[in-house]
Amino acid sequence: MADSLALGMRALARMLDYPTPELVAALPEIREAFERMPLPSAAPRRALLEWSQQLAEVPLLESQAAYVALFDRGRSTSLLLFEHVHGESRDRGQAMVDLLRQYEDAGFVLDRRELPDYLPLFLEYLSTLPGHDVAHWLGDISHILALLTARLETRDSRYALVPHTLLSLIGEESQIDAHRDQAKQEPADNTPAAIDAVWEEEAVRFSAESDEDCALQSAEGQRLAERRNTVQPETIRIDDLTRPNPQPSGGVS
Repeated sequence: MADSLALGMRALARMLDYPTPELVAALPEIREAFERMPLPSAAPRRALLEWSQQLAEVPLLESQAAYVALFDRGRSTSLLLFEHVHGESRDRGQAMVDLLRQYEDAGFVLDRRELPDYLPLFLEYLSTLPGHDVAHWLGDISHILALLTARLETRDSRYALVPHTLLSLIGEESQIDAHRDQAKQEPADNTPAAIDAVWEEEAVRFSAESDEDCALQSAEGQRLAERRNTVQPETIRIDDLTRPNPQPSGGVS
């Protein structure tokens, strides 16, 4: 069961990644992981399987454009966990530094360009932990997952299935209800006018208090460009995790 949970967590992480030919090639493996993943009856397993099949049939450029429109324009559906807690405050920089140190203490080595609060990366980390520790970490971010699910649902996005499934794993899917009204009433932040306003406010950022903070902020700015320009690995295997096995330490706050 532990292996099935780990593979399922990695499959969920991959489904949140930017669509690539390698991801499409791995979809049969991903579907198999979803079929074997130990999920409660309330979890949207059938919907996950249908979505993974649909992703294989949609033209890749169409999937990529939809992904960029959903996650790279505006902040309300950001896959950076601390975006929903700290925004662009200095607290966010410190929270990322703290989480990065927890990864490192656990032997979980990140690429220098990776942001520690990026949800697919966080799920990859969880895939290396025992089930009870996975539940602890998911409980720690359940409020973020619930808000993200509600916001993605308002956009009729299948990507809402991932945080919904994570909440189902710990029996906390009811938290989504508390955020649905809020998500429906929030003004759109992915319009050209809203995006321009953000750029005008943050053309220059002086919030870094250390070289490490500067590196994290720089990494955030590079993430979108590098997603499109970095050569992808030849294959993506959800059962091929080369990072050292970490030990759990602390939580996300």
